Amino acid sequence: MQVSFEQHPHPRVAAHSKTKPPKTTDEHVGFNGKVALILTTTVGTMWCAYAFGVLALVALPQALGGGLLPLIQWVSQTFIQLVMLSVIMVGQNILSRASDKRADMTYEDASATFHEAQQIQEHLKAQDDALNALLDKVAKLEAAQAGA
Repeated sequence: MQVSFEQHPHPRVAAHSKTKPPKTTDEHVGFNGKVALILTTTVGTMWCAYAFGVLALVALPQALGGGLLPLIQWVSQTFIQLVMLSVIMVGQNILSRASDKRADMTYEDASATFHEAQQIQEHLKAQDDALNALLDKVAKLEAAQAGA
């Protein structure tokens, strides 16, 4: 009698060691994508938000002179749209970097889990070998006792 177990690792385990977690900067982009990235990184800065704020303030005197409706239109259509666009993009950039960090951490956690699982498999293999040696001794003892 022998204890036997054949490990069949999941194909994803081998693939995992060959790849790294995807990052937002890893995406393949063509010419249009590069233009969009340049514009996004430029507009997505607080300096651009400040510049848009100054630009919006140029139209403020005209909005103040026309009553309540032009002022509301200036706030909603000019100031909020120009300034908040950049501020939201800055926030999205920060969130994207945090997401990339979480992806790295998840990847490292998965690598550690794969390593621990491999250690457990090696430990179980050693135990199987020890059990098989004991079973061989018991079988020899039984055979010797049956022959006596």
